[in-house]
Order: sequence, then structure tokens, then C-alpha cells
Amino acid sequence: MFSFSSHRTSAAMRRRVSLSLLGTLASLTLASVLSVLPVASAQAATGTCPSSVTSQPFLKWGDSNYYSLVPGGDFEGSLTGWTLSGGAKTATGSESYGVTGKVGKYSLSLPQGASVQSPFMCVTEVNRSFRFFARSEASSSSLRAEVVYQTSSGNVSVTVGSVTAQSGWEPAPILKTGAVIASALNNGTAQMALRFTSVTGSSRIDDVYLDPRMH
Repeated sequence: MFSFSSHRTSAAMRRRVSLSLLGTLASLTLASVLSVLPVASAQAATGTCPSSVTSQPFLKWGDSNYYSLVPGGDFEGSLTGWTLSGGAKTATGSESYGVTGKVGKYSLSLPQGASVQSPFMCVTEVNRSFRFFARSEASSSSLRAEVVYQTSSGNVSVTVGSVTAQSGWEPAPILKTGAVIASALNNGTAQMALRFTSVTGSSRIDDVYLDPRMH
């Protein structure tokens, strides 16, 4: 609606908006937080994200959406870019369905209170949901799932779901990223990470997927 001749003025306004956002985050919902989120994106100049290989890993469970594996999200190799805390670590044993094309050897172990955060990824309005596999080390456990967005004043995290894990591997419900608002940010892109925390009991997670909605 308004145009500004000074880039400095525009940058100062973005900083003020971001600081205000951080101060009121606790009382806001995911939708309202992300609707005003100023995101610092490496791909901001182009408004697009790099392409990724897609598949239908959850077709067996009636979900025909196409997904792309989050970098390192099968926990079979390097965890470069992942942040582990509270005793989180890779452990032998993978989800048993082989949705990546074969049954792997490893998954991520999350003792109670432990958490893990994925690398930041470029997302646009089409990256609307994510899913993963989970199981409990006992009869049941619970996990908290969060999305973390980069802003000019620091990272902002929002809880988007609680997942109850059972003793066998099962896919988590479809969880929303809130990335639909990326179309209004920095030419359509944002930087987002996924964070998982074991709230009660010890849990395992494996094969973390992001839905690019290319269908």
C-alpha cells in the first residue's frame, strides 16, 4: 500500500515487527504468528526453493500425497545440520515398512526430555505438512512436534502437534507447517526446521518427510 524510498527505513520496520512478534509469541496461534513473520531466507531473491525427489511413502495408510525426505531424515548417514540434545542419538533399528525403498538400519532414539531439530530448509506456500514414523520404547510415549522459523531477530518455534507413540512403528498424523504464508514473505520463501521432543517415556523417530504438494 505504501512505498518507501529508503531501504534503511524498510529494514528498521522489519526489525521492529520481528521484535514485537518475539515478545508476544506465547499468546499467539500458529496461524497468527506466521501471518506476520518476517523470514530471513537464502532463496529470498528468487522466490523458489531447490527441487527435491518425491515419493508416496504413506500410501499404505491412505495418504496419497507426495513427500520429500528431509535432509538426513532417514538417520542412516551423517546428521550434519541436525541438533541433538538431552541424550538424543542414533540407535540400531529402523521403521519396518521400508518406505524409503528399503528397510534401514538406524533410527533416532529420544529418551524422555530429549529433543532433536532438523536442518533449516527452504519452504514455500506449497510445503504445507510433514509426517514421520514413531514408536515407543515401552507400551507408549508422547512426542511434541514443533516448527521453527528463522526471523531477523532470532528463531521462532511453535508447537503444531502432540503424537502418541505405541510399541510398534506407525506413521504420525499429518502435521501442518504453516508455510502457506511463505507466499507473502520475501518473494515467497521461508527458512523452516522441524523439532521433536520426547515428553513422556522414551521414543524413536524415523523417516521424516515434508509434503511439497507437487500433485
